[in-house]
Amino acid sequence: MTPLRTRMVRLISAAGPLSVADYMAHCLFDPEHGYYTTREPFGAAGDFTTAPEISQMFGELIAVWMAGAWQAAGAPAPFVLAEIGPGRGTLMKDMLRALSHAAPRMLSAARIHLVETSPRLRDVQKRTLANSAAEPIWVSDIDQLPQMPFFIVGNELFDAVPQRQYVKAGQRWRERMVGLDDEGQLCFVAGSGGLAPDLLPADAESAPEGAIVEISPAREALMTRIATRIASDGGVGLFLDYGYFGPALGDTLQALRRHAFDDVLAHPGEADITSHVDFATLARAAEAAGLQTHSMEQGAFLLQMGLLERAGALGARADAATRQRLQSEVDRLARPEQMGRLFKALMISRPGTALPAVDRMDD
Repeated sequence: MTPLRTRMVRLISAAGPLSVADYMAHCLFDPEHGYYTTREPFGAAGDFTTAPEISQMFGELIAVWMAGAWQAAGAPAPFVLAEIGPGRGTLMKDMLRALSHAAPRMLSAARIHLVETSPRLRDVQKRTLANSAAEPIWVSDIDQLPQMPFFIVGNELFDAVPQRQYVKAGQRWRERMVGLDDEGQLCFVAGSGGLAPDLLPADAESAPEGAIVEISPAREALMTRIATRIASDGGVGLFLDYGYFGPALGDTLQALRRHAFDDVLAHPGEADITSHVDFATLARAAEAAGLQTHSMEQGAFLLQMGLLERAGALGARADAATRQRLQSEVDRLARPEQMGRLFKALMISRPGTALPAVDRMDD
C-alpha cells in the first residue's frame, strides 16, 4: 500500500473512477508522492536505463545530427538548443562535449536550455552539467524559451505523457478507467465515455471483445506546440522513443520497477508508468503545423549517423575489455532485437530543410 495508492483509493471512493490519463498523471507527477517528484528513476540504482546512460556515443551522435541540422537550417545565430525532459542531464552533457570539439562555432551561437518541471531532477542535472562546455538555463515550459530559432531534442519524452485508453464493450468503445473492486482494490473498469469513430484504427470494427485502443490528446498537443514554434521561429526537432506507426489496436500501458515489469496498478508513485508512442499521430500533428517530418528506426538512425565508426575510433587504442563494452553498447542501442527496432526517431523541420540521416520508414 503506497501513500499515493491510499490517496487515490479515497479519491475514487469520493468522486468515481479515474481515466487512465489521470491515473498516469497522478502516478508520475503528484507533487508529494509522484514518481518523478520523489525518486531517482535512471540508471542501475533506479528502475530503468535510457540510451544516454547506456553509452556516451548516443549523445555524441545526437550532437552530430544537430550540428548538421543547424547547418541545413542556415546556421542561425544566436539560437536556442534545448532538451525537453532531460533526465539526469547525461544526454546534454555528452552533446555539449561533442559540440565543443566538432562544432565550436555552433556551440558559441547556442543558448542552452533544459525544459524541466521537477525541482529534484533540476538539481541532479545541475550536478551533471556543472563542468560542461556551456552553462545551461532551466525553464519549466517551452513557452519560456527565448524567441529565436529553436533546435530541440527529446529522448523518452512522449512515453511519459499521459494517454487515454478505450475498451471494446459490445458494439461500443468505452473509456477504460481505474476504479475499485468489491474489496476496495484498484482495478480497471469500463466507463460511460465513448470514442469518436474517426479516431479508431481501420481494423477496429472486427476487433474482439475487450480490445484496447490508445489515444493521447496530450501528446498531440505538446507536439503541436513544439511544431508551431519551429514553424514560426525556425529550427528543428528530434524525438526518440519506443513506439509504433499507428493507429493500432493493443494495450501498451506498462509499469517498470527495479528494472523489471510491474503490475500497472500495484505500486502507484513507486513505479514508472509509460506506454508506447504512436509516431504517426505525432508526425501528423507536426505536419498540420506546416512542417516536414521524417521517421526511422533508432538503430538505422544511429548507424547512419556513424555509430560503428565512433565505436571503432573509441576502441582503436583501448584494451579488450573496453572494446567488448563498446560492442555491447552498440548492440544494445542498435540491434533490432534490443532497442534498434522498438525505438524510433522522429525528425521535424520547416519544408526544404535537408536533415541528416533522413529516411522515410514505412511500417
